[in-house]
Amino acid sequence: MDKDCIENHRRYLERVALDKSYGYDVEKERSFILEQARPLEGRILEAGTGKGHFALALAKESRPFVTFDISADEQHYAKLNLEYYGLDKLIDFRIENAEHTSFPEGCFDIIFSVNLIHHLENPYRAVEELVRILSPQGKLVVADFTEKGFQIMDKIHALNGNTHDRGKVTLSDIEVYLMNRGFLVRNSYSEIQHVLVARRSVA
Repeated sequence: MDKDCIENHRRYLERVALDKSYGYDVEKERSFILEQARPLEGRILEAGTGKGHFALALAKESRPFVTFDISADEQHYAKLNLEYYGLDKLIDFRIENAEHTSFPEGCFDIIFSVNLIHHLENPYRAVEELVRILSPQGKLVVADFTEKGFQIMDKIHALNGNTHDRGKVTLSDIEVYLMNRGFLVRNSYSEIQHVLVARRSVA
C-alpha cells in the first residue's frame, strides 16, 4: 500500500474522530441512511462522492455501484479511501455534473444523494436529472443534515476560520418538488440526518 493511501486514511480517521467529538458519528449516520433505503437491489448510483464517506459504507455492503462527483480531486481522495479497505474494485468512479449527466434515461434502480443538496447552486435541476436517470420502479434516496447537523458542521468548519454554506433550498422543499412530480415520499430522521425515500406513485 503506497504512502498516499496510508496518509489519506490517517486524515480520514482524524476527521471522523473530530466529527464524533462534536456529536456527529459518521458511521452511525451512514448506517441509518442505508437502513432507510433497504432493500439494496438493482443498479445503484451515488450522486456526489465527496471524499467517499458514504461510498465506503455502501461498498461494505459488497454491492457494486457507480459514484460520481464534479471534482476530480475529491474523487482521487475517495478512491484512496476505498483502496485502503480493498473495496475500490467494486466501484465505478465517474466525473459528472449532477445537473446534466451522461447516463441514459432510467438506468438506475437506487440513487443516493447524501449531504449534497445544500452544496448545489441549482438543486432542483440536479434532482430533475436524478429523476430522469431513475428507473420507473426505482427509488431516490436524498439525505441532508437536520438543523442540529448543520450546527455541528458550522462549528467544525469554524475551527479553521471557514464557513459551511447552506443553500436556500431545503430537503423539505425537495420533498414538495418530488410530490408535485408524482412521487410518494417517506421521511425519516435521526438527530443528524433527514432522509427522503421517494418512489413514483405510478410505476
